[in-house]
Amino acid sequence: MAEITKHSFVPKHTKLTPEEVEELLKIYNITLKQLPKISSKDPAIRDIEASKSDVFKIIRVSKTNKEAAFYRVVVNE
Repeated sequence: MAEITKHSFVPKHTKLTPEEVEELLKIYNITLKQLPKISSKDPAIRDIEASKSDVFKIIRVSKTNKEAAFYRVVVNE
């Protein structure tokens, strides 16, 4: 089976540390429940040992906006 995380269309997913999550929530003045969700079964994170409530930073690269960061909290489905 091909490793999809190596495909050029799959953005980079990085698991945040608890300290980084705390800082993120403080900066945006939000709670964990207000973050968009990502399934623990998502192929992009299934090999990263993701647990419920982990937060991932997703870096997308585009031609118009060089890089954009998005954040997702892991949910079990």
